[in-house]
Amino acid sequence: MKFNKSFYLVFSGIALIILAIGLIIVENILPHQACAFDGDKAYSDVIKQVEYGARIPGSTSHQKTQQLITSRLESYGWSVVTLKQEIEGHIAYNIMATRNSTDVAKLVLGAHYDSRIYADNDADVSLQKLPVPAANDGASGVALLLEFARCLPTNSVPVSLVFFDIEDNGRLPGWNWILGSKALANSLEKQPKVVIVVDMIGDKNLDIFKERNSDPELTEQIWRTAKDLGYGNFFIPEYKYQVLDDHMPFKDNGARVVDIIDLDYDYWHTTQDTPDKVSPKSLQMVGETLLEWIYNYGDCVMKNNCPPPR
Repeated sequence: MKFNKSFYLVFSGIALIILAIGLIIVENILPHQACAFDGDKAYSDVIKQVEYGARIPGSTSHQKTQQLITSRLESYGWSVVTLKQEIEGHIAYNIMATRNSTDVAKLVLGAHYDSRIYADNDADVSLQKLPVPAANDGASGVALLLEFARCLPTNSVPVSLVFFDIEDNGRLPGWNWILGSKALANSLEKQPKVVIVVDMIGDKNLDIFKERNSDPELTEQIWRTAKDLGYGNFFIPEYKYQVLDDHMPFKDNGARVVDIIDLDYDYWHTTQDTPDKVSPKSLQMVGETLLEWIYNYGDCVMKNNCPPPR
């Protein structure tokens, strides 16, 4: 076959142009579509935490969960620090992950990783001194944030991921609620501007109502995002509860906060809070919604110039 040099040069030039266009297209797509949130992957982390056992503060299961969180975050390129903080006679091990700075970002996503010592809501009185497996009330939020860490593009607005300790043992002798987040919020020299907390977001029968202690504008943005994604039946656009959760210490310090929580969970603080009550689809919907909210609103929220949700 005769070699045509001119044709080769023209063909090579066209190929380079096509490659360059392709790279430009990919570059534009990557921030939004490089990584799809995987509810099944998140669900596997729910199972893993429950298999460790109840994550009661100070237990081996609690320590294994700390190690899981830290190793997974580091494998995704996040810088991780575990803050040992004393509060009200207890030690909290709050885990904070950052990517673009050593300081806490202005936007924080958080969840608690400890579990309740006693299943005191169990209908069977004989089970009320057993620990809570905490598949939804603890493990679901952790699993969502770990998958979020995998999928959040490096060029998004800076985000810190915080895994709060000793949140869930209030109303028990010697304990109060939200101790870990209180210790962290009160220790930070630079306070975050926005804090979004996810808690009990894996329920198979997901019904997330707007929460009364949450910032109305941010809440509307997130609920509108869910509706645009087709999840409006699961993010109910009505207020129902006023919740004491890990968002409150930051609100008290001046942050804008949102608590994304499904309190209509029949197995709350019982021995029946097990992985079979959790749905990968629910984790998928909440994870996708938060990622999409950051894509659509993260920049303008940080600059205080967001238009009203459509």
